[in-house]
Amino acid sequence: METFIEILKAVFIGIVQGITEWLPVSSTGHMIIANEFVKLNISAGCWDLFEVVTQLGSIIAVVILFFDKLNPWSKNKDQDMRKKTWSLWLKVIVAVLPAAVIGLILEDWLDAHFYNFIVVAIALIAYGALFIVIERINKNKKYKVEDVYDIDYPTALKIGCFQVLSLIPGTSRSGSTILGASTLGVSRTAAAEFSFFLAIPVMLGASALKVFKAFVIDNLTLSLTEWIVLLTGTAVAFLVSMIVIKFLMNFVRRHSFEPFGWYRIGLGIILVIYFIIKINIQ
Repeated sequence: METFIEILKAVFIGIVQGITEWLPVSSTGHMIIANEFVKLNISAGCWDLFEVVTQLGSIIAVVILFFDKLNPWSKNKDQDMRKKTWSLWLKVIVAVLPAAVIGLILEDWLDAHFYNFIVVAIALIAYGALFIVIERINKNKKYKVEDVYDIDYPTALKIGCFQVLSLIPGTSRSGSTILGASTLGVSRTAAAEFSFFLAIPVMLGASALKVFKAFVIDNLTLSLTEWIVLLTGTAVAFLVSMIVIKFLMNFVRRHSFEPFGWYRIGLGIILVIYFIIKINIQ
């Protein structure tokens, strides 16, 4: 019975991860909230692993949905499109570098000083306001880049610099890259796709590093229940991500990101109120 309850919790948190990883609303902020109300009965080491490894499910969803677009050997592509695909991968690598370098240097410091509800709430509200402002500025604006293949190397690097902001909890990796791309004249559709593609090396690298650290350096051992919880959360995150990515791509073709801005502001305010009440009660 206890294992079944933990599986249900893992399903719920996997759903939260699968939804919020791709929408520009901060998966970290939502995971903090989810952990506040639905605590898995697992070790601290397993929870740290769970937070990162469930992202693998989300990444697999991106690879499957965009496999043809990302595959330079696709039979559906002529020589020119294959060159464009290789070029796209190189641009992704260029864009990943700033966050990868700074993340490796400052990850532990950022986790120690910024991983709290105050920072998350401020980031949710601040970036929510930015989404609203930028979308209103860009209203009826003709974008310079309409297709993800047409993003050039300087623009890719600049988008990568914006992604550095996502190292602050509550900012949102997809949110920071989409915001950055929008200010640089990239269409919503192309910005969202490029954000998805950036996540592949970023999250694969983070997951591999976390797994290596947990099992090789820290000698983490998991119980059968913890393994089941880990695999369940990952599988659910994958299935939900498949749905959410399709939804977001359809949404951005017809609508702006402004609703997500209002959602972030509302969630940030609720988060502040909740933790103020909690602190006063304690």
